[in-house]
Amino acid sequence: MIQREAYLNRLIHSMWNGEIKVITGIRRCGKSVLLFELFFEYLLSQGVPESHILKIELDQRRYYRFRNPITLCEYVESIVQNQKDEHFFLFIDEVQLTTKVVDQASGGIEVTIYDMLNELKAYKNLDVYVTDSNSKGLSKDIATEFRGRATQIHVFSLSFAEFYAAIGGDERKALDTYMLYGGMPRLLALDDDKDKKDYLISLYNELYIRDIVERNGIEREDILNDILNFLASQISSLTNPTNIANTISSMKNEKVNTALVSNYVQYIIDAFLISMAKRYDVKGKTYFKYPNKYYYTDIGLRNARLNYRQYDPGHIMENMIYNELLRRGYSVDVGVVCDRSDGSKVQKEIDFVVNDADKKIYIQSAFRMDTDKKEASELSSLMLTKDFFKKIIVRMDIPHHFYDDNGIFHCSLIDLLLERVELF
Repeated sequence: MIQREAYLNRLIHSMWNGEIKVITGIRRCGKSVLLFELFFEYLLSQGVPESHILKIELDQRRYYRFRNPITLCEYVESIVQNQKDEHFFLFIDEVQLTTKVVDQASGGIEVTIYDMLNELKAYKNLDVYVTDSNSKGLSKDIATEFRGRATQIHVFSLSFAEFYAAIGGDERKALDTYMLYGGMPRLLALDDDKDKKDYLISLYNELYIRDIVERNGIEREDILNDILNFLASQISSLTNPTNIANTISSMKNEKVNTALVSNYVQYIIDAFLISMAKRYDVKGKTYFKYPNKYYYTDIGLRNARLNYRQYDPGHIMENMIYNELLRRGYSVDVGVVCDRSDGSKVQKEIDFVVNDADKKIYIQSAFRMDTDKKEASELSSLMLTKDFFKKIIVRMDIPHHFYDDNGIFHCSLIDLLLERVELF
């Protein structure tokens, strides 16, 4: 059992804070295990009676009746109202599966899970935790529906540090495996490479695509699949819905609507399958609307989508760094700086502008810097910022970290992922 200590500690820290705890993340990344096993065991170890932990798993048939939010609320109230001197915990799994209902007893008012959770939140002897696998649901509406009174904890698939803690052995061999198959927790129980590939492909096709299609009423599943293929092949590359639509139009020999593509991309983001990084003008301190970069939230799912035909370690490495930075809770953008050295205005890219409150660093991802030209290319963007924020190049071709003559910090990918170096 992977302990997921960072997430577990956040849950423990958030206990009885008067807010609803919303645990988000892609399906099968370990949200349910975190709540229903790890946190559950923690509560038992603290002396909480098992009967005081109310567990409702909405994807299980025996709990289907609680997809009606009024039925769910009435059930919980029947327990906590009659034992006001006792403290209870409520766990609801896959809360996005609830439905809207009309409350005839209240004059035909439409009732949602938001209304019922806000009602339950008022009970001082009840602490509420829910999981959600779609940002179109609770996680997107925390500020409005819960009036800011909710704590969101976003769970990723296993980080490399978590993955390596589970398997051990040679670090580079473990990293090679992780770069190919990613960190979906179920993989740790599979030894055969074919079983791992089959699992990820099945997970992608039978769970994620089906969820996106059914939740959003998608009529052109073929276009959705084309978009998924395009985004998988273009990780760490700049693109936009118009470019995607034009590419698919050329491939299908039919006009594909840009607005349709834009909507489908948003549905994929809502399902936590990919995430988008915006471009930020470092000097002008403004954001560009387009183009942006898209990264897969789990690199193994990306490779499975392409049937392992497009293994490009440089782009995979950049994707992994982006995920690691998000996992640590940082705000991450793609940086843009202008080079006017030869009289013209040339935009150059810094892979990541990373913010932690009032602190900022710049990070370049460089699979290797084995030529003078490659080294100059990676360094030039960082030097153009002409400021004093820390600058880092993450590499695969060095055994240990060091500072160069320009004050730029070079570190290996393994050291970064295993948290052996301080970023800030």
